[in-house]
Amino acid sequence: MNAHQEPPEIAVRLAGPRDAALVARLLHAFNVEFETPTPTPAEFEARFEVLLWRDDVRVWLAETTTHPGGAALGFLLATHRPSPYHAGGIAQVEELYAVPTRRGTGVGTALMGALDAWVTRHEVGEVHINVDEVDQDARRFYERRGFSHLDPTALAAGEPAQMLCYVRDS
Repeated sequence: MNAHQEPPEIAVRLAGPRDAALVARLLHAFNVEFETPTPTPAEFEARFEVLLWRDDVRVWLAETTTHPGGAALGFLLATHRPSPYHAGGIAQVEELYAVPTRRGTGVGTALMGALDAWVTRHEVGEVHINVDEVDQDARRFYERRGFSHLDPTALAAGEPAQMLCYVRDS
């Protein structure tokens, strides 16, 4: 994991249950921006009021230090699950969002740095991130941080194979 330092105007903190409405608004804005079907902010808030109490759910908030009250700049939502392959389990980045006006200014990097520090402290074995194939900006961002869509075992054997995520509504 790469050491990181947030730009001085960005502070990252772990969200708690009192942040449910803020995280809900950010997630709703993210879904609306990318034209994804979305629950209402109130529905998200009710869910985050429960999720943010859980030990296997982490939400980091990036906030500005230059405005009173620290305006929200973005968030990273991750879940943590056990795995027989790794004593420290596996983390899944569920969502990473920076407000449009702050993209490219270090918000995503600061949030990923917080995740990296947490993963290191908890000896998490792998971090998974699902990215849409067409989202070249996100793919480049994660690849710069060492993530790959190629199976490392197959790659080491000289037989590059893409890893895929299959999804089905239940």
